[in-house]
Amino acid sequence: MQAKSQSVVNPEVPSGPNANFPIEAVRAAFPALTRPPGFIFFDNAAGAQVPQIVLDAVNHHLLECNVQRGGRYPKSREVDATILRARQSVGDLVNARDASEIAFGMNATSFIRLVSLAICQTLEKRNEIVVTDMDHEANVATWLALERNGARILWWKMRDDGNLNAEDLMALVSSRTRLVACTLASNAIGSIVDVAAAARVAHAAGAEIFLDAVHYAPHGLIDVQALDCDYLVCSGYKIFAPHMGFLWGRLELLHRLPTFREDFIPDEPPGKIEAGTFIYENVAGMDAAIRYLENLGRSLAGDNEPEKPESRRAALQRAFRAIRSYEEFLSLEMLRALSDCGAVVYGVADKERIGERVPTLCFNLPNMPPARIAEELAKDNFGVRDGHMYSPRLMKRLGLALESGAVRASLVHYNTVEEVRRFGSALAQMMRD
Repeated sequence: MQAKSQSVVNPEVPSGPNANFPIEAVRAAFPALTRPPGFIFFDNAAGAQVPQIVLDAVNHHLLECNVQRGGRYPKSREVDATILRARQSVGDLVNARDASEIAFGMNATSFIRLVSLAICQTLEKRNEIVVTDMDHEANVATWLALERNGARILWWKMRDDGNLNAEDLMALVSSRTRLVACTLASNAIGSIVDVAAAARVAHAAGAEIFLDAVHYAPHGLIDVQALDCDYLVCSGYKIFAPHMGFLWGRLELLHRLPTFREDFIPDEPPGKIEAGTFIYENVAGMDAAIRYLENLGRSLAGDNEPEKPESRRAALQRAFRAIRSYEEFLSLEMLRALSDCGAVVYGVADKERIGERVPTLCFNLPNMPPARIAEELAKDNFGVRDGHMYSPRLMKRLGLALESGAVRASLVHYNTVEEVRRFGSALAQMMRD
């Protein structure tokens, strides 16, 4: 089956306020988007593609300074400099107060476990932990594992409107609450959570809040100061970098956090958080991914470029304002395409609430198993995902069988309106066959 495009004049360029989004230049920065020809990648929630600047950074590290840090010779010192530069870049990305609040490691899941093991040692009278039924299982199971150590788990449940509401959290927290763990955006249904409101509720009760920013990070700029969170984790491979992860923590909390470390490692962040050797070339790639986003922001300044060089943070803010606006347009197009073929969309589907979601659409078609939909789309050169999306409790909340789940199409800012329209045509053809 071959999908027929329902294109219009110049379909790659959106209309209205998004008309100036540089989609052609963006796509040109990502070599994988042309290999193989015709492949449409709608599985970005599982891991995004990387721009050439990231490939160059990884290659440079492996070719020029593939050595251990901490030596007195130039190549080793270059590794030290790369790590320091990347730590500052990630600090700018999340608006950290101090670069030493950033720790590098393998992935977000390992950092969640590290913090959960540390929190476990500090429970005492505050032994209650709030988790949600909308989160990725990594930010649920790691906290549930503390029940054997005396933790009491409370559930912050998603409302029927497809999102978490801070008012519901108020009834759950008390003087016994140690921590609230929740996501910034659902990796399955794309809902954006008002975590700043959740932080206010948690802090009013004397509790801390731990955020999983993995799915939100490619779609919106993180500001740990504005969110007023206490811990935040992210995985680089979701935000146009190689496989790696990072943790941000409030500096005074990181100093108090009990962690495993070798005797020769000072008991202070970030070293006390970074057990063992992480993958230096991938950290170099994370630094380059932030430079890509920074460069995108600077390119959008146009004739309004300030006389004095602006900060990296200001350039990132401009980049993500444009990304959020463009991706809202993509979300509207996706919702329209899914509506036209009679799909059931899970999560926020009201166009008036489009600002509450990222372009991650979880859906099912009538009388058609999710696996078959994904397989048929694969024949048409679409990459989508089916199943439980590592959110089994959310699937149960939605009334879906864990073994089948739903279909997820997840887009980022390098996807196009034309790709969405081809996707809609493929689904329509599937319903007719």
